[in-house]
Amino acid sequence: MSETTSLVGGRSRPRTALVLGLGLVLFAVLIGLGTWQVQRLHWKEGLLATVDKRAHSAPLPLADVEKEFAASHDVDYTPVTVTGTFLHQGERHFFSTWQGDSGFNVYTPLQLENGRFVLVNRGFVPYDLKDPAKRKQGEVAGKVTVTGLARNPLPAKPSMMLPDNDVAKNIFYWKDRDAMAASAGLPAGFVLVPFFIDADKTPNPGGLPVGGVTIIDLPNNHLQYAVTWYGLAAALAAVLILRLRRPAKEQ
Repeated sequence: MSETTSLVGGRSRPRTALVLGLGLVLFAVLIGLGTWQVQRLHWKEGLLATVDKRAHSAPLPLADVEKEFAASHDVDYTPVTVTGTFLHQGERHFFSTWQGDSGFNVYTPLQLENGRFVLVNRGFVPYDLKDPAKRKQGEVAGKVTVTGLARNPLPAKPSMMLPDNDVAKNIFYWKDRDAMAASAGLPAGFVLVPFFIDADKTPNPGGLPVGGVTIIDLPNNHLQYAVTWYGLAAALAAVLILRLRRPAKEQ
């Protein structure tokens, strides 16, 4: 009987050590994930505070926002005022939804007084009104002043899940600033402001496009994620402790 017990105990000890080793590795991974989410939480809280402060500040002249972009490459949600003339024939269409309806955000080149251009997101139009001929009243002519929020350009497609932009059909699934400008029929050698502008809620003639479609309410779920990872780590620790105690009781 004692020899049999010794053999069983000899086999169980390496298995217990293996389970303990794997459990400790997994425990460290779970703690690391929880800590990373805590760090992301602090980052997101700082970002939200910055966005809120910017979005509720007074609009700046375009030159001031350009200086800030040159220094930091970050002017997202900074209010800005700009004056120029829209080139409606070059409007680009970004697929989007607004208040449950699918359609497009209309990005139109605005020619500044110094000859440069900036792409302005004038707002949302329903899917069946993509054709500008169906909403001519909203294509204002002459010099206009636009107030809105500066938006950083995207360095690349943000997700592989997004379709590629269909430039030929003038349908963009992600905001490729360079491709939008290159396909807008702008004059050769044009100079483009390095960021977008999202127009505010000022109504357009005829009601379209609907301005003020910028989403500022950024999600912040990092606390829940951190609690989840730390909770799993605690549960794993309890399982490991029970596993370590079991052989001693049996012996």
